[in-house]
Amino acid sequence: MEGVGWLGLIIIGGLAGWLAGKLMEVRYGIILNIVLGIAGSVVAAGILVQLHVGVPGGRLGYFVTGFIGACILIFLAKLVRR
Repeated sequence: MEGVGWLGLIIIGGLAGWLAGKLMEVRYGIILNIVLGIAGSVVAAGILVQLHVGVPGGRLGYFVTGFIGACILIFLAKLVRR
C-alpha cells in the first residue's frame, strides 16, 4: 500500500470506516471510524494475503481493504457489545 501517504491514509481510512459504519448501521463517531478504517485495512490485508487474494495497490486498493476490514471489525464489536 505504498504511495498513499499519511494524509491519504487518514482520509481514505476515514471514508472507508464511515461507509462501513453506514452499511452496518452503527454510530461510533468520526475518530473511531478513522481508526476502524485504518485498522480494518491492516486486518483485511492480512486475511486476504492468507487467502491468496490479490488487491490492487494505491488509493482504491486501500479503500477496498479498509472497507472490508472495517466491516469485519464493526461486526466483531457488535458481537462483543451484546
